Amino acid sequence: MKVLITCPPMLGQLAEFLPIFEEAGIEVVAPKVVQILSEEELLELVPTVDGWIIGDDQATERIFRAGKAGKLKAAVKWGIGVDNVDFKACKELGIPIVNTPMMFGAEVATIAVSYVLGLARQTYYIDREVRAGNWVKPAGMSLAGHTVALIGFGDIGKATARFLKAFDMHINVYDPFAKRTEEDEEAYRFLNFPEELETADFVVSTCALTPATKHLINAESIQRMKDGVRIVNVSRGPIVDEAALLEGLKSGKVHSAGLDVFETEPLPMDSELRNFDRCIFGTHNGSNTIQGVRRASHQAIRSMFEFLEIGVTA
Repeated sequence: MKVLITCPPMLGQLAEFLPIFEEAGIEVVAPKVVQILSEEELLELVPTVDGWIIGDDQATERIFRAGKAGKLKAAVKWGIGVDNVDFKACKELGIPIVNTPMMFGAEVATIAVSYVLGLARQTYYIDREVRAGNWVKPAGMSLAGHTVALIGFGDIGKATARFLKAFDMHINVYDPFAKRTEEDEEAYRFLNFPEELETADFVVSTCALTPATKHLINAESIQRMKDGVRIVNVSRGPIVDEAALLEGLKSGKVHSAGLDVFETEPLPMDSELRNFDRCIFGTHNGSNTIQGVRRASHQAIRSMFEFLEIGVTA
């Protein structure tokens, strides 16, 4: 049997997992992947393998149909987000598939908090200026007493709220499907978006990408925000309408943004976002810690082995 892995973080630690596959008699197909493989590359590879551990690739119906016509028996979406995977097509084709939820709450939340801290104190901007030979001292913002509009209250959102609360920040949560405890009700305010959005000093997105959340942060919602708002997105790029964000940055309505994800990844070289020095940019890398990758990869392997009816323990 063969299993294709196209998830860059898992590939980065593959040496740790290879013995598990070898014990099960499975050959691992590990192409070089920076972010995703193209549809053409996947159409060539997927039909040749029995299982596919998917990263952020666009796992389309066309690819799954090609896989089904070949050897493909099962798939696992590595990580939490599933917006890039056509689960409906898998169901129709009889290809069993799951993701690996509840793996990276704290990991992605720490990235969100690092962006909030970096934007508040402009530490990344200062670092770049010092490297350029300048000695700048911009006035920062204290976190205590300031308000965060937190969009999404799943595993990542809850961890983000908990961490930011430790800085004595006020947390307004926007999530119509939030599962909340009495403790949550006491610690945070739960509102309907965009209610009281104008009170937020930071807008932080940790929600899933759905038709309802695509471009939730847009020209209209940005206009409702406080002048000088700071925007953080560690969820999915299309949550933020980048054209609207650019206009907000140009006008000064938006002070700065911390973006771990973008509408097009990698961020195009001609993106105007690169012109704003106070912004912080990531590489869709929020979940990538040694410990987090280990947890999610073992879960992905366990799920794959169950689908392929392999008795080896991951």
